[in-house]
Amino acid sequence: MTHQIIKDLNWRHSTKKYDTSKKISAEDLTVIYEAMRLSASSINSQPWRFIVIESQEARERMSKTFVNKFQFNEPHIFDSSQVILFSHNPHYTREDYAEVVDNGIKDGRTKAEDRDSAFGGFFFAELNTDEQGNTAPWTKAQLYLALGNTMHTLARLRIDSTPIEGLDAELVNKEFVKELGGYQCEVALAIGYQHTDNYNASLPKSRRRLESVLFKI
Repeated sequence: MTHQIIKDLNWRHSTKKYDTSKKISAEDLTVIYEAMRLSASSINSQPWRFIVIESQEARERMSKTFVNKFQFNEPHIFDSSQVILFSHNPHYTREDYAEVVDNGIKDGRTKAEDRDSAFGGFFFAELNTDEQGNTAPWTKAQLYLALGNTMHTLARLRIDSTPIEGLDAELVNKEFVKELGGYQCEVALAIGYQHTDNYNASLPKSRRRLESVLFKI
């Protein structure tokens, strides 16, 4: 019998067309957002911010960013239930990590008297910071852990999704500069329920064979 996790992953696909009449329930959205928050990251850095686009006004703002390229992805902005902008902190600092440390104290993970020593983990962030204070390659890598976790969660819930790297990052970051607050968006995720005309759902799953990607030593 195939394990449920494998069934979920085989079910998941990049949805090409959404049913505008179907919206994700508030209950499921609560699960999705909490799963996003609980995503893993190096040193528990959590260098991300998620902007949920669901109002008509926000959709129209997002639609304007497709004026130059990737127009084929624009329908997802209006047809899906929500679009989530996944953004990362390109200048992750000790002050940013302080929020993580202080939350650890509030949550009972770290003792208050151990606060100073808890910053030892920040060493790994420093290793990934260049002379200009840029941490973007490292924080973007953490963001994709959250993206993958979110997509798996959606598959478990039988909610469709489409990861969107085909967007004009420059225009997106300009349009949503206030909401992003210094964070940088280069990928989004449309979520919702597929239309009956979603051709990709009927195609068989195809991946490289296990023996091509897995080696035991």
